[in-house]
Amino acid sequence: VQLQASGGGLVQAGGSLRLSCAASGLMFRSYTNGWFRQVPGKEREFVAAIRSSGGNTYYSDSVRGRFTISRDGAKNTVDLQMNSLKPEDTAVYYCAAGRSILSTLRQESAYHYWGQGTLVTVSS
Repeated sequence: VQLQASGGGLVQAGGSLRLSCAASGLMFRSYTNGWFRQVPGKEREFVAAIRSSGGNTYYSDSVRGRFTISRDGAKNTVDLQMNSLKPEDTAVYYCAAGRSILSTLRQESAYHYWGQGTLVTVSS
């Protein structure tokens, strides 16, 4: 199993970026898919998730209304559209997949497979 995240880069505050995560060796639609982010010296934090059944989406309070997670079953990818970016969104973003249940999908431990991370830098 391999997850490959891409799409990071440098953007000005207020701008947009779209991250994408491609999987090989598993079908994303059979798993809960999540995005997490980490700033050096801090713990990895939950950003967004989409469940396997029903496709319900969940967001952290800090990104709700600005970020959108989506899944393309045909391409076997999970994307994170990030709008109205702020400097505090600067982090390494990781995609993940796991068979989590609703009560645990915001926790790292609920995810079994992780991508390598892609750096997002938002300048002020």
